Amino acid sequence: MTSNATTPTANTSNLNASSSDSSWQIKLLYDGACPLCLREVNFLQKRDAGQGLVAFVDIAALDYAPEDNGNIDFETAMGSIHAVLPDGTAMVGVPVFRKVYEVLGMGWVYAITKLPIVGPIADFIYDLWADWRLKLTGRADLATILAERQQQMEACTTDRCQVPAE
Repeated sequence: MTSNATTPTANTSNLNASSSDSSWQIKLLYDGACPLCLREVNFLQKRDAGQGLVAFVDIAALDYAPEDNGNIDFETAMGSIHAVLPDGTAMVGVPVFRKVYEVLGMGWVYAITKLPIVGPIADFIYDLWADWRLKLTGRADLATILAERQQQMEACTTDRCQVPAE
């Protein structure tokens, strides 16, 4: 996995409800079922302080829509941290953290990862973390999570599981 990849996405016009404000500078896709991910997101939301600079999108929500988020599907998003820029560029890995922290005025935290020697080491460490985060946080493996999600989505064909229209 390449941690510093950015790619343009096919769909940039659709934005989900949490990011409909045009002031966001980066849309962070996070796993809301991951306790460590939530801890980081809570910290970042406090730093954002309602400014809307970062649009936070929970990929674990059953109404997560890849087409509204750079066409990044749930399985892909579960493999590594992803973000989408307003121009539709998708980011993955350490550059996501670097950009989010820059947007929130804390770029110094990840600035060291721009150095030629430190960057690849940070990418390697993050890739290890991404590969092991489910196990380290006491969760099922990705195949099990995908199967459970599919079952939940199939069970939600009744009105009681539908997301209300706004």
